Amino acid sequence: MDEARGLTVAEPAYVKIAGEYARKIRAGELPPGTQLRSYPELAKRHGVSQIVIRNAIELLLGQGLVRTERRKGTFVADRPNLTRVSPERQFEQPETTFENEATEPVEVERDIESVFATEDLADKLGVKVGSELTHVIVRASEGGRPISVSDSYQPIDVADVSAAAFLEETITDTLPPASHAEWLRTPSGELVKAVFQRYIASDEQVLMISNISYPRDRYDAFLFRMALEPESVATSRRETST
Repeated sequence: MDEARGLTVAEPAYVKIAGEYARKIRAGELPPGTQLRSYPELAKRHGVSQIVIRNAIELLLGQGLVRTERRKGTFVADRPNLTRVSPERQFEQPETTFENEATEPVEVERDIESVFATEDLADKLGVKVGSELTHVIVRASEGGRPISVSDSYQPIDVADVSAAAFLEETITDTLPPASHAEWLRTPSGELVKAVFQRYIASDEQVLMISNISYPRDRYDAFLFRMALEPESVATSRRETST
C-alpha cells in the first residue's frame, strides 16, 4: 500500500499468506518452536504454487518470525521480533498493514487537502513553486497508542502511484516535525524512526513523496525489497544503456 494515500492495488499472494502467518505468530496462535507444514502442504492449503509459498516463507524469515532447519523444515522463531516490511506493504491499505502486525485494535484516520508547493516541496517533486498539490495525512494507532503518522504530497494531476517504476526510501533516526511529535506523543528532543519515500515513474517524474514517522521502539528492523520496475521498462533501460 501507498501508506499515505491509501491506494488500493491487489497485493501479491505471498504477501497475503505471509501476513496471515505473521498475525498468528504474534497473537500466539503459533507458539515459538511450532513447525509449519511442508511447502507442498501449504501450497495445497492456500491454492498456490510452491514458489509462492517459498516467497512467503522468505518474507517471514526476513521479518525474524520463523527459522529454517536443514532437512527438518520451518519453525516459528523462539523470539519473534517486529520488522517493517517495505515496499511489499506499500500497496496495502494501512488498516491491513498494521492489522497484520497488531495484537490490539487498530485505528487509522486520514485528512486530505489541497495545498500549494513551497520551495522545498517544489524542489522534491520537480514542480513549480505555487503548484497545486494533494496533501494526505495518515495517523495510525494500536490499542490507543500512536504507532505511525505520515505526510504525503503529490501533484494534483497525479491520480495515484500505480505507474511508479521505482521507489526510493531513506530511513533515519531524527527529530520529528512538530505535528508528528504531537501525534506520536514524542517527548521534546527524542528521536523517531523516519522514512522518506519517493515514488518515481519510468520517465523520472516524481509521482509522490512521503514522510513517515514511527516511535523508535516500534520496529526492530526494516526490510527493503525495491523491485517495483516493470520488466519491460527494465529491459528497455538495459538496451538503452548498452
